[in-house]
Amino acid sequence: MEFQTLLQISDALKRRAVLPVEVTKTMLERIDRLDRQHRSYQTVLAERAMDKAKAAEEEIGKGIWRGPLHGVPIAVKDLCYTTFAPTTAGTRIHRDFVPGYNATVVDRLEAAGAIILGKLKMTEGAYTTHHPDVDPPLNPWAPEHWAGSSSSGSGVAPATGLAYGSLGSDTGGSIRFPSAANALTGIKPTWGRVSRHGVFALADSLDHVGPMARSAGDAAAILGVIAGADDKDPTSLRAEVPDYLAAIGQSIRDMTIGIDRAYAFDGVDPEAAAALSAAEEVFRSLGARIKEVRFPPHERLVSLWIPMCAVETAVAHRGTYPARKADYGPELAGLIEEGRDLGGLDLCDIMHERLAFNGGLSAMFEEVDAFLIPTMPMRLPSLAELASFGADPSVLVRLLRFTAPFDFSGTPTITLPSGFDSAGLPLSMQLAGPALSEARLAKAAHAFQTQTDWHTRRPGM
Repeated sequence: MEFQTLLQISDALKRRAVLPVEVTKTMLERIDRLDRQHRSYQTVLAERAMDKAKAAEEEIGKGIWRGPLHGVPIAVKDLCYTTFAPTTAGTRIHRDFVPGYNATVVDRLEAAGAIILGKLKMTEGAYTTHHPDVDPPLNPWAPEHWAGSSSSGSGVAPATGLAYGSLGSDTGGSIRFPSAANALTGIKPTWGRVSRHGVFALADSLDHVGPMARSAGDAAAILGVIAGADDKDPTSLRAEVPDYLAAIGQSIRDMTIGIDRAYAFDGVDPEAAAALSAAEEVFRSLGARIKEVRFPPHERLVSLWIPMCAVETAVAHRGTYPARKADYGPELAGLIEEGRDLGGLDLCDIMHERLAFNGGLSAMFEEVDAFLIPTMPMRLPSLAELASFGADPSVLVRLLRFTAPFDFSGTPTITLPSGFDSAGLPLSMQLAGPALSEARLAKAAHAFQTQTDWHTRRPGM
């Protein structure tokens, strides 16, 4: 039961082949038994989850069906405000913070009948490392390797059968990196497609909230619930939300998928490159047209992600930093200091570089429906390698090669497993698209997953 897809368990719940109380109890028992090892949850809400499951069971028994998340146990990243549990954002200073309102995404999940099992661990303030007081989640495929950041718990929980899906956030790759590290499918939606009201900010103009799950269909189901305009978030987009699940299963013979071979393959780990080439052939066999394109100049833009994130993080934390500097971990404090030192001319230079890139990307997307790239240029790093990288910004810049450009542009991507390397570690790829093309990306990812089984693999298999 625990490793069925969200849509499979949803169908069983709708048919009453299983009941919400049974499913929720199973998940809570697994969390109690296994999460001491995996360390994905910051807070488990067992009593509340069972109460919500009983309510869902009563509704479904009366023929009330709220949609594909009704009665399904999921979890949210611990930067989503909740009135019923602390929202720590991975920090020491907020460890006892209980907001007076819920994040819009939390309210939407619960209105759809989802059962929130708890809050998932994350890096401090959603930057690169966990606070020194936190025991980080462990990668279930290989505990000595990276579990991804910053949505680390959001990656580990679905991968280990401790939730049917989760919410993560992405500022430089933090839906995509833990999806890649844990062999999940994650959607970084268009900026503004999902409300950020009641979500702790890292860098407001770069932050995205999106789903992480075990298949493209599962991620699409969650996105369909949380997407849409929100009067409480003036940056949310007012565009109509399509039926993402309606696109799942449709042919992709009308799609043109672009690839820039220099961008996608130069300097990329050979096994990741081979997996991407194999994926290209799968899309070709499904009838998609593969077109050579030129990705706009991006190297300088990627190198500017750290200062751009830094200055926005300094703004987000000005209420507590430097007043409570001693409570901050060294990496997040260092980022904020860099942001506080950034001058107006430097910030303007970043904005101009961003505008030029976004214009070039829009032009590229006039030629193609989607763009195929790896998620990371390197193999999944070990924890020892991460420690040795230290504060070397060049390593982070290299890691951000395939992720940061699409945070700057705010355009959507879907990340999905593309294989496993010779050490048994997950490999991953992305499909990127123009603004509001999430349905098309989910359709293409689902088509790929009908022809491959990488997304069905489980740790220990």
